[in-house]
Amino acid sequence: MLKLENVSKFYYNKGIIASGFTKVNLELKIGEFVVITGESGSGKSTLLNVISGLDSYEEGEMYANGNETSHFSEKDFEDYRRKYVANIFQTFNLVNSYTVYQNIELVLLLNGYKKRKVKKKILDIIDQVGLTKFKNTKVSKLSGGQKQRVAIARAMVKDTPIIVADEPTGNLDSESAKEVLEILKRVAKNKLVVIVTHNIEQVEEQATRIIKMHDGRIIQNTEIKRISKEPEAIESDYNNISVFNKYRLGIRNTFNIKSKFLLLFAVFFFMAAAILAEYSSFQMSEKEQSDYGYSVGFRDLSENRILVNKKDKTSFTSEDFDKIKELSNVDYIVEDDVTIDGGIPISRGDLSLHGNMLDIKNFKGELDYGRMPESDDEIILKIRNDHFYIEERMDDVLNKTFSILKSQGINAWSNETAGEVTIVGIETFDDVNDYDCKFYVSKSILNQFRADINKNYSEMKILLNDKYVQFTIEPNEYVEKGKAIVDDELKYQFKNYRIINKPLNIYVKNIYYNEELELSISNTYTKYNIKRLTGLDKYDNNRFKIFINTDDYNSLYNKPTHQSSVYVKDAEIIDETMNQLDNLGLNPKKVTDFKVNQGETSQRIIKIIKVVVTIILIIVLFFISYIIIKIILKSRNVYYTTLRMLGATYKNVRRILDIELFINSTISYIGLMLFIYCTKANIINLEYIAKLSEYLTYKEYAIMYLVIIVISRLISIKFARKIFKNSAINTYNEEV
Repeated sequence: MLKLENVSKFYYNKGIIASGFTKVNLELKIGEFVVITGESGSGKSTLLNVISGLDSYEEGEMYANGNETSHFSEKDFEDYRRKYVANIFQTFNLVNSYTVYQNIELVLLLNGYKKRKVKKKILDIIDQVGLTKFKNTKVSKLSGGQKQRVAIARAMVKDTPIIVADEPTGNLDSESAKEVLEILKRVAKNKLVVIVTHNIEQVEEQATRIIKMHDGRIIQNTEIKRISKEPEAIESDYNNISVFNKYRLGIRNTFNIKSKFLLLFAVFFFMAAAILAEYSSFQMSEKEQSDYGYSVGFRDLSENRILVNKKDKTSFTSEDFDKIKELSNVDYIVEDDVTIDGGIPISRGDLSLHGNMLDIKNFKGELDYGRMPESDDEIILKIRNDHFYIEERMDDVLNKTFSILKSQGINAWSNETAGEVTIVGIETFDDVNDYDCKFYVSKSILNQFRADINKNYSEMKILLNDKYVQFTIEPNEYVEKGKAIVDDELKYQFKNYRIINKPLNIYVKNIYYNEELELSISNTYTKYNIKRLTGLDKYDNNRFKIFINTDDYNSLYNKPTHQSSVYVKDAEIIDETMNQLDNLGLNPKKVTDFKVNQGETSQRIIKIIKVVVTIILIIVLFFISYIIIKIILKSRNVYYTTLRMLGATYKNVRRILDIELFINSTISYIGLMLFIYCTKANIINLEYIAKLSEYLTYKEYAIMYLVIIVISRLISIKFARKIFKNSAINTYNEEV
């Protein structure tokens, strides 16, 4: 079966060559029970390792079943061990966290057997070594003799023609040693059994050949019992481990040692958390820079805002708004869009607030002070929490009545009062980039100021006596509908000063509509009759104004809504919502498209730094994690080296390790996602973590998960290469 011709083994260490054994000539047959003995350092264990294919040799030739092995690569020796050799190790090399059954099953799974087909075979072997009642007991709870029986059973179940055992009785008491040798003797009837021992007396009864070594040479080769006819060496039948069994072992290894699982969970958890925290911090900085922008026409530049008008330029109807609200990503609609960007001031004594008017029905926040409005003239104020009025003058704001100033054009306001409101509720916010307030008011107040807001965005022309004149139009309840009262000075533009009943046309034009109002002049006012005609006391303040009926005035500006703002729930899918709005016959525009970005250069710098730092962080975390995981898996080195000795290839070991680390990293990432969810849901009160998470999208979470998986895969590859860097026995000796 085995034949060695002038075989030598040398070791190289720091330039020094040492001999394991020299010029060994030996022929061993199936059916022999060969005992190799000698003092420590004589080379007997080295010879056993070469015979078993766990170690290579440098000189001579070893024949296995008639085949030369001197040209064997490590892959060839793996095949050799799987076909011909089963090992029984001095230190047992069992998986302590596995049961007796699982330890024996392991070698069969690695050699391609299917789980359902090996149960009877395993139970028979367990019965042969007398461990039936311990089949479901973890190996860590067995005695030394019982562990050695498991090791023998594992070697027997592999059913190879050669069994090698290194000091199989070295750690056993005399009774256990005797039982182990009896088992090995029974096995040797149709196999070649080669054992190494110091205690020759224990094995003399079983031995068919005794080999004694000294200083790397065989000094005695005594054949006690001749094998007249050598039985045929039947190679072990094996296949590659199935994908299913790889996953079975990977899953089993993930959870079989709780402390290892928890430590790996912590490593992957904090690694993923570090990458996400770093990346989201840059995202937050980038977002803050993108917010440093302005627009001439729009005050609210929220990324959730979409401007909409109808493609046919007509006004919105209630049916239009109902269709928009049915879209899944729509949060709410501001029907009177112009109230958002008009910037209306309210004042009270030395206090003045400037902000946008919004419909009270769109208020979705929570009040920090006060109560909800109960009447049309009560409003809610939304203001920054660090505003001076909030920190120092709260009593002068809450439950106090403010005057709304009247418009005199775009962002121009007179000292005249257009109405009064009382602030009964206050919501605060902490956006450092938002300096404006927001006034949540009733629908009636919004309607009251629609004409003034629309006026800011319209061009008005007054045609009198075939000439355009520059006068101010003022609504007045004293004026008859369809009529106008003008300054007496205008009569000089007419022949014979006949101005009464002359036509006066007013034209209003904006991007949505053109309106013409045809009036006739009913009277002229002077300082003597202005109070009688208009109810006003001061003539000088009202010179060169044209007074018309209030309803006529409203007909110019109080028009149905032509432009609205749609606010979406999720800005990440705003483009999808815009497509849906387009299908409804609307022209959608993101308000951010009109923003001039002041922080564009800073954004570019942050993006570059973000990419560079993220790559560096991932590389650093990879090496740190590998070092930590290597320490955690130190106890697993022996396990994976044992897999190699039992027949697992590099690819198999790496795949099992891949699966183990994949499961660990995935569970850790799921744990991190649950942790982030709890912070966002305020189950765990970590406000900063919750804020950071807002700057990450589902896509980025997915990418980060893939990064963690790739890191775990690279760690697996690096770790597996270490296991297969040297010969199997050298790797094993390094670990133990």
